[in-house]
Amino acid sequence: MSETKQPLKPGEKILFTVAGVFIVFAIVAFIIMQVVMATSDKPMFETKTHANLSEEGQLGSRLFRERGCTTCHRALRNGTNMGRTADLDGIGSRRSLDWLYAFLTDPVKNYGAPTIDHAPGQRSAAYVAEMPEEELHAIATFLSELISDQGSSSAAIPPKGDSPFIDTMVNTWAPEEWKEKYKDIRDDPEALRRANEKANRELLQP
Repeated sequence: MSETKQPLKPGEKILFTVAGVFIVFAIVAFIIMQVVMATSDKPMFETKTHANLSEEGQLGSRLFRERGCTTCHRALRNGTNMGRTADLDGIGSRRSLDWLYAFLTDPVKNYGAPTIDHAPGQRSAAYVAEMPEEELHAIATFLSELISDQGSSSAAIPPKGDSPFIDTMVNTWAPEEWKEKYKDIRDDPEALRRANEKANRELLQP
């Protein structure tokens, strides 16, 4: 004996209608975004990193793509987001050439702990340490020339001028004693200079 299907209740009809409208809206918005991205020369987000590649850096950029580094990492808007340190744009402001080269040649020793994918025996990127030294040095040079601009997420010092988001968060959540104890280094050229010098000293450390 077949069961008679119950008609949808008014609330269920409204729920399905709203869900359907939302799905259609999402599809249309996605299509519009793809069309805009494909036809516009202006990037969707402001680029806050740069790279002035030397001759060896250009070789390293090519090797970075040809040797499969873009399978897990991204640099100069090429690659994916699968690695633990996926986005390498700006890494030259955090790590020195010597550190990068040492990591590529002996990841575990230089990192000081087992890595997720570069350690010997790992299936994904263990092959990197076995590449010729000149290729590893070229890749390290390329990475060291990926520099952060002030204010980027990988930069050592905050953005120039006002930052509405930071200011709002500080004014909303920071205790009053913090505001008296700590200075905003954006308004203090000497503090900015010291922060920059400290970042440079740390960068040169292995």
